[in-house]
Amino acid sequence: MAESLDMEELLTAFRKFAVHGDTKATGKELNGKNWAKLCKDCKIVDVKNVTSTDVDIVFSKVKQKSSRVVTYEEFRRALEELAPKRFKGQSKDEALQSMFKLVEGREPTNVGVTKVSKTAAVDRLTDTARYTGSHKERFDETGKGRGREGREEIVENTGYVGAYRNAGTYDTKTKDK
Repeated sequence: MAESLDMEELLTAFRKFAVHGDTKATGKELNGKNWAKLCKDCKIVDVKNVTSTDVDIVFSKVKQKSSRVVTYEEFRRALEELAPKRFKGQSKDEALQSMFKLVEGREPTNVGVTKVSKTAAVDRLTDTARYTGSHKERFDETGKGRGREGREEIVENTGYVGAYRNAGTYDTKTKDK
């Protein structure tokens, strides 16, 4: 029972890495880039025993000749290939279990993703209440952008001059006469 639960966690980790960064991915196949990311994020790649080159070689070895992706079964075979190299002092089965434990329940990390700055300078520069001139017209009272209305002067093709007070009254004046 415990082993089937572990295999479910391994499958979940496989699916999470398979869809990472690809909106069209189904989660059933893992490409080479995400395989390398999985190995790096799960600490399979270490400086001494397993390098990124080893990871790429194993990926090429387990995938189909004409394919660019690996299935879950091929992914497990790849882990079996890397296990003895990563855990040299252990038996093959112990090394494989240790390898599964590294991957189980893991998710892709987003290292280097830019976070929103919360400094006073940024707050001051993005406060729409302090905007002046033409920039002030681009935002409403709540600070939400007005879109095209705020950027462009939209021309009304009514035939009247822009500031004419009696616009639209011509018809009523001519009917009275």
